[in-house]
Amino acid sequence: MTPPAAASIGLGHVRHTRLRPARHAFSYRSFFLRLPLRTLAAQAWPFRRLPRNRFGWLSFHDADHGDGRDPVTWIDALLRREGIADAAGEVWLHTLPRVFGYVFNPVSFWFCHRRDGALRAVLCEVNNTFGERHCYLLAHDDGRPLAWGEEVSARKVFHVSPFCAIDGRYRFRFMLTEGAAPRFVGRIDHDASDGPLLQTSLSGALEPLTDRALLRALFG
Repeated sequence: MTPPAAASIGLGHVRHTRLRPARHAFSYRSFFLRLPLRTLAAQAWPFRRLPRNRFGWLSFHDADHGDGRDPVTWIDALLRREGIADAAGEVWLHTLPRVFGYVFNPVSFWFCHRRDGALRAVLCEVNNTFGERHCYLLAHDDGRPLAWGEEVSARKVFHVSPFCAIDGRYRFRFMLTEGAAPRFVGRIDHDASDGPLLQTSLSGALEPLTDRALLRALFG
């Protein structure tokens, strides 16, 4: 029998480089949650230091994602609308929690798997500083699964930064290393119509999502 999926926390860095008109780059320590939504929906919420839909130092709120409904209900409905009927396996949400009641998630990733474990689609849920939200759905038109490390792209249609026009395309690449030293890397690069403009990434070593790990992330 396959063991139930276990939530984890990623401890690592966010990196951002704007290539022009003047090069500007930063890198800072960050963390993110990796939540198996179907597994969690089938049990009582297990995290004492990460309350759901109520205040905590760190907390997870359904209202911060999708349309505010239960996340599994929302993502399943969205996939059906887009003609994806074979993503009934685990849905892994990579996101930030609320911190002392406040949250800003520039992007959350929903990794939607088939029952056989293959990665069927990735939903990139983007928020801007104006309180607006847009979702980019990444999937192959012929129904074949996505491969870890594969580059996929989408046309930019949503305003994010005052320094970047709604122009060009995003290139996405996701890497997941499992085993003794699990690690996740997500890259989003923006190519404007006149060439590469932005290079961004979120990366982190993965470890079990425990109360101790949550406190270490909060105070770190």
